[in-house]
Amino acid sequence: MRAFDHALPIDDVLADLTAALQSGPNAVLVAPPGAGKTTRVPLVLMDEPWADGRRILVLEPRRLAARAAAARMAATLGERVGETVGLRVRLESRVSARTRVEVITEGVFSRMILDDPGLDGVAAVLFDEFHERSLDADQGLAFALDAQAGLREDLRLLPMSATLDGARVAALLGQAPVVESLGRAFPVETRHRGRDPRRRIEEEVADAVLRALVEEAGSVLVFLPGQGEILRCERLLAERIRDPAVDIAPLYGAMEGREQDRAVAPAPAGRRKVVLATSIAETSLTIEGVRVVVDSGLARVPRYEPDIGITRLETVRVSRAAADQRRGRAGRTEPGVCYRLWEEAATGALEPFAKPEILAADLSPLMIDCAAWGVPDPLRLRWLDPPPGPALAEARALLRDIEAIDGDGRLTEAGRRLSALALPPRLARMVVAAAAAGEGDLAADIAAVLAERGLGGEGTDLAERVERFRRDRGKRAEDMRRLAAGWLRAAGGRRGATDPARSGAVLALAYPDRVAAARGRPGAFTMENGRGAGLEPHDRLAREPFLVVAEVAGSAQAARILLAAPIAAGEIEALPGLVSATETLFDEASAGLRARSVTRYRRLVLAERTAPLALDAEAAAMLAAGIARLGIARLPWTRAQDQLRERAAFLRAAEGEDWPDLSDAALAAGARDWLAPHLLGRRSLADIRADDLDGALATLLPWSLRRRLDAEAPTHFEAPTGSNFAIDYGAEGGPAVSVRVQELFGLARHPAIAGGTVALTLHLLSPAHRPVQVTRDLPGFWKGSYAAVRTEMKGRYPKHPWPEDPLAAAPTTRAKPRGT
Repeated sequence: MRAFDHALPIDDVLADLTAALQSGPNAVLVAPPGAGKTTRVPLVLMDEPWADGRRILVLEPRRLAARAAAARMAATLGERVGETVGLRVRLESRVSARTRVEVITEGVFSRMILDDPGLDGVAAVLFDEFHERSLDADQGLAFALDAQAGLREDLRLLPMSATLDGARVAALLGQAPVVESLGRAFPVETRHRGRDPRRRIEEEVADAVLRALVEEAGSVLVFLPGQGEILRCERLLAERIRDPAVDIAPLYGAMEGREQDRAVAPAPAGRRKVVLATSIAETSLTIEGVRVVVDSGLARVPRYEPDIGITRLETVRVSRAAADQRRGRAGRTEPGVCYRLWEEAATGALEPFAKPEILAADLSPLMIDCAAWGVPDPLRLRWLDPPPGPALAEARALLRDIEAIDGDGRLTEAGRRLSALALPPRLARMVVAAAAAGEGDLAADIAAVLAERGLGGEGTDLAERVERFRRDRGKRAEDMRRLAAGWLRAAGGRRGATDPARSGAVLALAYPDRVAAARGRPGAFTMENGRGAGLEPHDRLAREPFLVVAEVAGSAQAARILLAAPIAAGEIEALPGLVSATETLFDEASAGLRARSVTRYRRLVLAERTAPLALDAEAAAMLAAGIARLGIARLPWTRAQDQLRERAAFLRAAEGEDWPDLSDAALAAGARDWLAPHLLGRRSLADIRADDLDGALATLLPWSLRRRLDAEAPTHFEAPTGSNFAIDYGAEGGPAVSVRVQELFGLARHPAIAGGTVALTLHLLSPAHRPVQVTRDLPGFWKGSYAAVRTEMKGRYPKHPWPEDPLAAAPTTRAKPRGT
């Protein structure tokens, strides 16, 4: 085994690891930060017999980590990067015929294995910091396992991490052995400071940093969620730090590589450094001299919403594993201190691990790569966490929409062209479509700005960023221009001089669902997909009538536009999906119909104006449906119509479904059938007359049922006096009649309806029409309680007859004659 100048904790398990990979193709290595797994394991494995002069690929989640790992391994060998240890990341490639260990990013590996599924000349693939669970890492491991099973049984696969569920990963790799190093962790004292939620996080962090500089020696590594917070914190610290020996060094993904390298370099002798970093510094980096960590406890992560096809950046609490990784940065080389800006009790509420990106990402890049791999259904591959069905369905629909895959999920000829560009499918489609229209150069520049964060500045205006990118003469910009030129050639286009002012129209080729129209106050927009998003009112784009949104952040309820481009109404009209039509709508406020002439781009209303209303059958049906939503009771029913519906309801309850259901709910459900034909020529609820409803009800009650209705459920009860009293069919307890006692004298049988099967409820009244008794047994009343009623009523109403025998008395509507 290769000898090294100094010992590292990982050395204790190297024999176990090499033995595991000699006896089988797969293993899992778990080792804490600082153990040396990243820089020592590849150098040992390249000397193993099974490597046989072939390359060891070391996958890193980020370019910064890849450059640092390659540089450290090359220095260990006393060489420069590009000799035994090579580097291959986007915009930078340093490899040679001598290269045996090649450090690459996970994204580069995805392209490498697609171009060469057999991984010719590769002995092993090491997935460093696999616990971060990026989509590229999960996809790369799935492809590598598939290649191992079908093409390369001798290919070694080794996931490595400090915080990893080794048993789960081992099971995925066919019960591979797990090798664990205890490492060498210097003690780290944890100090929980909490934070005031009313203050901005960068203000709280700045306070903690100033305190740490006073209380502790050494350099400070600070974790903040994103670039914006880093830059604001940098300004605060620059104003408040008085010690000239303290340097402030931002560190985030959008920086130039040289600037990143300077940020992680050791502080010069006699100086201290405050490194303000995103999660980019959680793993794979050792910043010499850092023994203090200040952790905001926050991270910014992408969240994909399949229902609207948009990825937004969301600020979330870190997981416990990530917090432990950050804390461990303070103890890499000596005992340290970690200041946490949350209460100690809150640590237990943190999620154990960060959510794998595959569960919250846009899966269209994965789907098109799987199609290129020859596996139309990604679920046929082996995953630690299978991709979720809704996101796969959304990805599949998108790729079919842009004709990248066919109905069986296989790559089309157009899909092969898109896949060859090594861009997300939407951006690839934009470049190809724009190239065909002579605007491929602008599309390639837009893709470069979107793919490489920080190009062209950090403003919200994409056209401005493209202009600045074109003027930028820095190395990164030059490298990206070469890459963009390659995309353009692959798309069949040529460089030109397309005006950046056309950025919105070109970007819409990638994101037609993110064309947005201004709504209300300056800065408020609604995207074609229905989701709202906003800009600060003072932003230069805030008063544009239309935008195309490239990036958003924040919650779904309060999305903030990070990057967009203006687009003119005429440019939108040139896009596919424009429709002009006259629409008739039911306005609930006026309970009536109105017509408007509308121009839409897909689902987004671009313009509308009032139009003449065509009072045809379709309008009548819409009016009927609108009134049904408002409530059938809003119709101008007469008392007779209400009673008719109540009579029909009575017979339906008594005799069954031969009778129609005329309840409010049933009439609302069928309004288009029974009501609409009688509303021709009507504009609103106010135009509807009772005669219209008579005709409508007649369609529900044919003549045969009408005859039965009158016979079995009459409208009135005729008293012995000949008076007619309306029957209340809606009364509680059944049909009821209110009638004075004197008008029922001589009636020996209780009145009934429905062929004599249903007794009427009689509300017996005094001569003054006040309630006396309620009965459904009139003969029983005469024989029973009438005597008591007679006694009471005779004294109260002496001018009216109260005979002892009511059955023998004549019914009357009058008082007793005078003198009797």
